[in-house]
Amino acid sequence: MDLQKHAQTPGTEARLPELRASDADRDRVTDILREALAEGRLTAEEHAERVEGVLHSKTVGELDVYIQDLPAGHERPAPAAAPARPIPGAVPADADASVVAVFSSAVRRGRWRAGRRLHAFAVFGSVEIDLSEAVFEYQQVVIKAISVFGDVQIRVPENVSLRGTGGGVMGNFEVSTRDSTDSQAPVIYVDGWAVMGNVEARPKRGRFVADILDRVQDKVDHKLRKHLDR
Repeated sequence: MDLQKHAQTPGTEARLPELRASDADRDRVTDILREALAEGRLTAEEHAERVEGVLHSKTVGELDVYIQDLPAGHERPAPAAAPARPIPGAVPADADASVVAVFSSAVRRGRWRAGRRLHAFAVFGSVEIDLSEAVFEYQQVVIKAISVFGDVQIRVPENVSLRGTGGGVMGNFEVSTRDSTDSQAPVIYVDGWAVMGNVEARPKRGRFVADILDRVQDKVDHKLRKHLDR
């Protein structure tokens, strides 16, 4: 996943009207129409006509037609919160890479590929892990950070989800928990301990993962092409 250095306005994500509608999509639109009837926005005849159309709609775009003149039709559903822990089996126990600083400093920044697991150890030293320009090949990334009389600093793009599990022994373990507005955004889990040291993870302002939605659109286009080629 690439990065762009300018902000994106939340809610401007590209819609995919050609996606096939699910039963849950139809139920959601039917609920909106029922509320509109109760509020007096629709007559009984309009409500019945639209519900009939909803039941026969095949795509998300067709469903949107029936609620585009209603306030609820312009509200985006709240994104689901990222899970507190990685999905079992999604992240291997072995690290793809390690960053170690013993009486020294070590830095990982710039354009690099973030694997599924990264280990960072700072012993009387400092480690900086900057993911603001990294390429995310996986949605879930675990960073194990251990600091002993040292310092581990982790920076992530603003529009990813961030979770932390750990603590400090006469030290500081601080992770700025956040949820992305996009359910497809990478989720970064920081696990570890700070013993007489410091572990800190927070977003880097002004840096955004840019192609999250492009990846989703590519998958949809690929499925559509396979369907049309049959």
